[in-house]
Amino acid sequence: MEAPDRPLRLDAPREEALEHAAKLVAEAWESFDRARPEEPPLDERIRRLLGSSLPEEQVSAHEALDDAARALDESIAQPRPRYFAFIGSSGLEIGALGDLLASTYDMNLAVDARAATMIEQQMVRWVGEFVGYPAANGAFTSGGTISNVTALAAARERALPGSRAAGLGNLRIAVYASSEVHYSITRAVELLGIGSDHLRDIPIDEEHRMRVEDLADALDRDIAQGVTPVAVVATAGTTLTGAVDPIAAIADVCRERGIWLHVDGAYGLPAASVDAERFTGVDRADSVSVDAHKWLYVPKACSVVLVREASSLSEAFAHQEGYLPHQLHELHAVDITLEYSRPLRALKLWLAFRAHGAAQFREAIRRNLAEAALLHREAEAREDFETFDQAPHLSIVPVRHVPAGVEDLDAHNQALAAAIQADGRVYLASALIQGRVWLRPCFVNYRTTDEDVLAVLDVAADLGARLAKGTG
Repeated sequence: MEAPDRPLRLDAPREEALEHAAKLVAEAWESFDRARPEEPPLDERIRRLLGSSLPEEQVSAHEALDDAARALDESIAQPRPRYFAFIGSSGLEIGALGDLLASTYDMNLAVDARAATMIEQQMVRWVGEFVGYPAANGAFTSGGTISNVTALAAARERALPGSRAAGLGNLRIAVYASSEVHYSITRAVELLGIGSDHLRDIPIDEEHRMRVEDLADALDRDIAQGVTPVAVVATAGTTLTGAVDPIAAIADVCRERGIWLHVDGAYGLPAASVDAERFTGVDRADSVSVDAHKWLYVPKACSVVLVREASSLSEAFAHQEGYLPHQLHELHAVDITLEYSRPLRALKLWLAFRAHGAAQFREAIRRNLAEAALLHREAEAREDFETFDQAPHLSIVPVRHVPAGVEDLDAHNQALAAAIQADGRVYLASALIQGRVWLRPCFVNYRTTDEDVLAVLDVAADLGARLAKGTG
């Protein structure tokens, strides 16, 4: 019996379209295995297509898939082995397959989804185990910003019970973090009504870590003046330099004063699996955040917020809704998160840990740490580059090109970053660190090789020399 005519049918059999898509994915994966000599320009067909109006009639599914693959290949793709800008993703293959499966089943984890809910709960435990944190509860989110907002919402309710309903009014409150904390914390305090004017910037030391004595002084001064501390945020891997705050000492300060400690480990906390000593004290935090789409290599978006006390998230988020009845007093995921429409983000990481095992993740992280150490040593040894005196805490290595005869090194390195991006042999960005412009490569890709690492200095030296001579 033939299926009745209905809309949204492909012009080709589903199996044929899937086979075509699989071929395009395999070609992309193969292209990610090696660096390419340049980024291709946007061709005219893609320019015309992306400037066209809404299509009323369908085109061939094969044509649409080919156009999508071409457009993506002409985009900046973070899985490439020489993408060192910001803190990228690697698009781990098994994770991409996990996204395909999760999107196919398209379940909503706002409410109980049987086995899918159990997968997310299991992954909360596994991530906690991997980074050394005793997670009593947690949830997967779209990224570090939402994970941090979620944690600080729980901290706010703990510090000011009932404030989620009553509001903050004229309460005098503050959140404390290092002067190099990620902007997502600034966004979080603004969204939560705390206000960025009440985010206390705690000075950093020569290794860009929070000064614990200054934190203690700021807390005691505020408390004496009637200010309620909502939370202290320690960073486990700053975005600018990869610095790890002294978490254990910060935990001592927070415990003595009964203040919530959140560890923003979105970037760096997976390294606790191979260098636990650097992250000593993380197990004492009230909450932590980890972006699996950064240093656990899976595709975006896959972040997780973990908490020490199981009830702290529901105290901040739960509602009794008539259309989401609670059975047997069981909480739904929507009771511990911001979202009502929640994809199964945990599946890609669940598959990745099963297909590769935790040991392979640790080895990949060790390799990235070794790559950072390699670049630091090479930059130190060259007269035309400078880098920090201290070895990198994690996998970020700020470097500056310092050719003889160039007076304005900040302008030179800013121009050099733009030239590097235009050149395309490697891809990185600049960063303003304590008033100076640096090139800031970050190594969080399991495909990157030592040859790729050394290309950073070779390409920067080549283009920088041309700029210095006025021929760039």
